[in-house]
Amino acid sequence: MDEELIANFVSAYLKKKGFKETEQAFQEELRQNKTNSSSPSSFIDVDVAKHLLSFSEAENIPAKYLEGYSKLRSWAYNSLDLYKHELLRVLYPVFIHCFMDLVAKGHIQEARTFFNRFREDHEMMHLRDIQKLEGVLSPSHLEEMEFAHSLRQGKVNIKICQYSYEMLLQYLHKTQTTVILGIINERINFQVFPGQPSSISDDAELVTLTGSTQDTANQINKKEVHWGLLEDSLEERLEKAAGLLSDSEKAEGETKDGDVDENKKRTAEGGKQGGSIKKVKKDKTASATGKTLRAEANSASMAPRVKPELALPIISTEVEESILEDLRNRVQLSSVALPSVSFYTFINTHNGLNCSSISYDGALVAGGFSDSSLKVWDMAKLGQQAGNTVLQDENDMSTSDPVTGHTSGKRPYTLFQGHSGPVHSATFSPIGDFVLSSSADTTIRLWSTKLNANLVCYKGHNYPVWDVQFSPVGHYFASCSHDRTARIWSMDRIQPLRIMAGHLSDVDCVQWHANCNYIATGSSDKTVRLWDVQSGECVRIFIGHRSMILSLAMSPDGRFMASGDEDGTIMMWDLSTGRCVTPLIGHTSCVWTLAFSCEGSLLASGSADCTVKLWDVTSSTKPPRTDENKTGTPNRLRSLKTLPTKSTPVYSLRFSRRNLLFAAGALSKNASTA
Repeated sequence: MDEELIANFVSAYLKKKGFKETEQAFQEELRQNKTNSSSPSSFIDVDVAKHLLSFSEAENIPAKYLEGYSKLRSWAYNSLDLYKHELLRVLYPVFIHCFMDLVAKGHIQEARTFFNRFREDHEMMHLRDIQKLEGVLSPSHLEEMEFAHSLRQGKVNIKICQYSYEMLLQYLHKTQTTVILGIINERINFQVFPGQPSSISDDAELVTLTGSTQDTANQINKKEVHWGLLEDSLEERLEKAAGLLSDSEKAEGETKDGDVDENKKRTAEGGKQGGSIKKVKKDKTASATGKTLRAEANSASMAPRVKPELALPIISTEVEESILEDLRNRVQLSSVALPSVSFYTFINTHNGLNCSSISYDGALVAGGFSDSSLKVWDMAKLGQQAGNTVLQDENDMSTSDPVTGHTSGKRPYTLFQGHSGPVHSATFSPIGDFVLSSSADTTIRLWSTKLNANLVCYKGHNYPVWDVQFSPVGHYFASCSHDRTARIWSMDRIQPLRIMAGHLSDVDCVQWHANCNYIATGSSDKTVRLWDVQSGECVRIFIGHRSMILSLAMSPDGRFMASGDEDGTIMMWDLSTGRCVTPLIGHTSCVWTLAFSCEGSLLASGSADCTVKLWDVTSSTKPPRTDENKTGTPNRLRSLKTLPTKSTPVYSLRFSRRNLLFAAGALSKNASTA
C-alpha cells in the first residue's frame, strides 16, 4: 500500500475543502510518524486505505459519476412504496452535484451527457433550477454564476425517517460507490426522525413525484371530465328568451320602418325627418343586437350539457330580469371588434394594496389592504361626489380621507374591518350583494354590501388564505392557502364541504369552472390541477409552467382554461385532453389576472408590467391547418392589442355581462412611467 500517495490525497482533499487547521494537524502527525521508530504499516488501516485510494481514483473518472448515479436512481425507484418518496428526495441534490463536479474537473462533454440523460426526472419540481444550470459550460461559470456558487457552498436539508436512512446507508456500504458517498456526505444534511415515513407532500422543495412526472400526469388525465355547460342554465334560458324577444323587436322595427317611409312622404320638415332617421338607426341597432344574441346562443348550444353536482341556489325574478337586460345589451366582441376598457386606479396606497376585485357590472370596486382592512367603492356615488364622470381614463380612488377633490367630510368608500392580518383576496357575488375576503389571519369573511356589515367568519385553513372566489351561481365559494389545500364552502355553513389536497406547495389561486362541477387551482409547485367538487378528486394535472401560477380563467363554454405565471407566460389548456393548446408570450412580468370575454372570443391579461393585453382566442383554439404546418408557423395565440398604463400594475380584470372590460390597479412609483 502506497502510504505516501494516500497521505498526499488526504492532504489535498483537506486543503481543497478549506479545513486548514485539520490539514495542519494532519501534516504535523505525518512528521511525527516519520521521526518515530514505529513501523509505517501501522500508519493507517488497510480497509480505510482501500476506500481512500478508490475515492481518489474515482475523482478523475467521469464514468463513475454516471454509473454511481444510475445505480442509486434504479435502487430508489425500485424501493418499497412506503419509503420510496423519501429516498427519491436524495436524487436531486446528488444529480446537480454530480453534474457540477464533472464540470469543475473539466469533463464538459461528459457533464452535458449526464445532465441531458437525467434532467427529465427533476424538471417538474426544479425546472427553473435546471434551466439555470443548463448555462454552466465551464468551470469558471460555477464561480461566476451566483446560483451554482451558492449550491456548491451550502448543504441541502432532507427529512427522512430512521428506517429509510438505514436502508440508504446499507445500500451505500454494499455498493461502495465512493463518488456518490462523497457527494452525500458533503452536500446533504439528513434530518432523521423516528417512526413512520413523512407524507409525500412534506417539504415541497425536496419532493419528486414517484415515477416519471409526465407518466403520473397522463394516468390522472385519463379520467373523464364533463366540461360542458349546465342543463337548462339561467343564462341559456335568458339567451333563448332574448332571442325570441329580439325577433319580435325586429318585426316591430320593420313595421316602424314602414311608418317612417310614410312619414317621409307626408312630412316636409327636415328636423322631424332627421329625428325619424335616428329612430330607424336605433331600431336597426336593436335588430343587430338580436342577431348577435342568437349567434351566441347557437355557439353556446354547441357545448355539451351536464347535470349540476351541487344544489343550485334559487334566483329571484328581479335578478333574472336584470341579467336579461344585460344580455340584450351585450356587445359582440371579436378580433376586429375590441372591447371598451374602463381602468380604476388606486392612488396614495403607500404600497398597502394587496388585491382588488370588481363586481360583475363594474359598479363596485373592492380593495384589500395590508392593514387588515377591506374597502369598497361605489362608482356611481364616487362619480356624483367628485362632480364628474367616473369612467374616464384612469380614475383616482384615494385610500386617504378625504379624497382629492372630494368636498364632503364623509369617506368615499365603505370600510369593512374584522380581519387581524393583511387581506390577500376579495371577490363579489354574481349579484353584487355580498363580498368575500381572505386574509393572512387564516380566515375568510363574508360581508354584506347592503348592510355594510360582516355576516360570517369561516375558519378551516391553518395558514394564510391566498385566494377566494365565488362560484358563477353564487352561494358556493372556493379558497386556497399556504397549507397546500383548496376548500369548497357554502355561505350557510361555517365548515368546508370539501378539502382538495395534493399540491406540493402553496396553492396560490383558484377558479371555478363554468358549470360549477369543477374548480382549478394554481400552485407554487408550478402545476395547475382540476378537481371534481363532488368527490374532491383530482381529475387533471397540467404541467408546463416554469414558475408559480398566479392567475386562472375559464372559458365561458367550459372547454378551455388559461393560466398565468410569475415569469409572464400564459398557457391555454384543453380541459378534455389536459394538453396545452398554445402558449401566450408577451408579458415581461407576473400575470396577476386573466379574464375571458362573455362569448369566449377574447382573452384579457393584466400584468405587473403595467399593461393589459388582448388575445384572439378563436384563432388559437382551432385545429392547425396542414398548409400552416408546412410553413412551420406555430399555432400560437395572436396578440391583438397592448394597452399600457402610465405606471399602474394591473391587479384585476372583469368582463361585465355586457362585455365591457373593467380593470383595476394601484399607481406605483417604482414602475417605469410611460
